[in-house]
Amino acid sequence: MKKRLIIVLLASAVCGIANAQNEWEEMDKQQEEKEAVVKVNPDEKYLAGAVPMVDGRVTFSTVIEVPGKSASQIYSSIKGYMERLTRLPNQLEHSVIAIADSVQGLVCGNYQEWLVFKNNALVLDRTRFYYTLIANCHDGRLEVKMTRIYFLYEEERDPRTYRAEEWIDDKNALNKKHDKLLRGSAKFRRKTIDRKDYLFNKFYELLNGKKQGKEEQK
Repeated sequence: MKKRLIIVLLASAVCGIANAQNEWEEMDKQQEEKEAVVKVNPDEKYLAGAVPMVDGRVTFSTVIEVPGKSASQIYSSIKGYMERLTRLPNQLEHSVIAIADSVQGLVCGNYQEWLVFKNNALVLDRTRFYYTLIANCHDGRLEVKMTRIYFLYEEERDPRTYRAEEWIDDKNALNKKHDKLLRGSAKFRRKTIDRKDYLFNKFYELLNGKKQGKEEQK
């Protein structure tokens, strides 16, 4: 009887240790998952490489495949959209179509609009945002660039003009480790990238009749 009792007690102890071990492992796993979530950087999409430089100028670009459509069809759609864009409520007085060449399939628009950082009962924080959109239309594809970007900020109090190349590029907008945005220019970089993404996605949707999927965005 004593031997049986000892065996039962030992078995119970082993089971208890095993259960405790399983609980610890589960807790460790949950903790690791929590830490992984915490470590996700909310500014990941705005970090190194998000603002490309081409020949010394900040230039965003994309190529949109449009199977089955001719250059003239793409040109007609893009020209119409870029003209409408100049008349939207957020646009200012100098938004115009500078070039519309149906032979070359080229549309170029200069835009001036508000980028709003914060708008509530106490604060209206915004900047004038200037940029050029260049659309080259080809059979089956559209090439788009956003370039010549600059900002006019706090024009009513202390006017400051920032060129994109000196303000939102990697050198001037990121810390040395390139894992954080610098405080002063961070909101300009975020809003510029968001605006670029919106416009490029609108071009895609206009030509393909659907929103751009994650794989296509890559």
